Amino acid sequence: MGASDLAMSTVEKVFQIIEQVVSHQEKGLSFSGVVSRTNFPKASTHRILKSLVGMGYLRFDDEIGRYFGGLKLSFLGSEVTAHFDLKQYVRPQLLKLQAETKHPCHLGIRSGNVGVYLDKIEPSRPFGIKLFSDVGRSFPLHCTAMGKVLLAALDPRKRKEILSGKLEPFTLKTITDPAILERELKKIRRCGYAVDREEITRGIMCVAAPVQSDEGEIVAAVSATFPAYIDKERGIASEIQAVTRCAAAVTDLLKGKDG
Repeated sequence: MGASDLAMSTVEKVFQIIEQVVSHQEKGLSFSGVVSRTNFPKASTHRILKSLVGMGYLRFDDEIGRYFGGLKLSFLGSEVTAHFDLKQYVRPQLLKLQAETKHPCHLGIRSGNVGVYLDKIEPSRPFGIKLFSDVGRSFPLHCTAMGKVLLAALDPRKRKEILSGKLEPFTLKTITDPAILERELKKIRRCGYAVDREEITRGIMCVAAPVQSDEGEIVAAVSATFPAYIDKERGIASEIQAVTRCAAAVTDLLKGKDG
C-alpha cells in the first residue's frame, strides 16, 4: 500500500466515523458503538475520535460516555445549507405546496448515512405537535418519508450497507427488518413517493417524493407532514398528489435551468 492509499484510507475512516456519530446524534454513540458500526481497529478509532473532539468536530459527554456531533461540525453544515443552490430552486415550489396543503413542508437531502433538512416552510397555525425538523438538522433514512425516498434511490451496494446497520426503532411502527424495508423501497421506486406512517413520531405522518437533477439523478426529496388522524378521516390522496406535483415541478426546473 502506497502513502497516498494510506492517506485516503485515513480520510475515509474519519468521515465514516463522523457519519456514524452524527447519524446517532439524538442519543450519541459510545466508543464500542463506533467500533462495532465501522469495524475499524480500536486503536486507530480512538486516535481519530480524540483528534475530532480536540478539533471541535465531535464532542464527548463524560457522564454518559457517548460521542456527539460538535458545534464546529454544525457550523460547517449550516454554512453549506445556507448557500446551497438547490434551495433557491425549491423554495418557491415548497411555498406553493405549503399554501395548498396547509401542512409543514420540507426539503431534504442525503448526507452519508443520514438525511439533512435544507428548508422548511411552516403554517401560520401549527397543528400543536413539535416537529424536530429544523434546517440543518439530520434525520434517519429508514423511518422518514424523505429518508425512504432517498434510500430507495441509492446504489444497491450503498443501500445494503446502510440496511445492514442497526435500524433504530423510534415507534412501534418503525420498520426494523431490512428485508421488509427493502420491499417497501422497491414499492417506492415503482410508485414515485413514500409515506411515513407514524414510524418516527407517534401521531404524525408524512408524504415525500423525489427531486431529480437534469441528469436524472435523485438529489433531494420534498415532503408534507400532518397528523395521522387525517388519514383516518379522509385519506391522504390529496397530500400524495400535491407532494408529487411539487417534486415534478422542481424536477422540471432543474432539468431546464441551463436552457
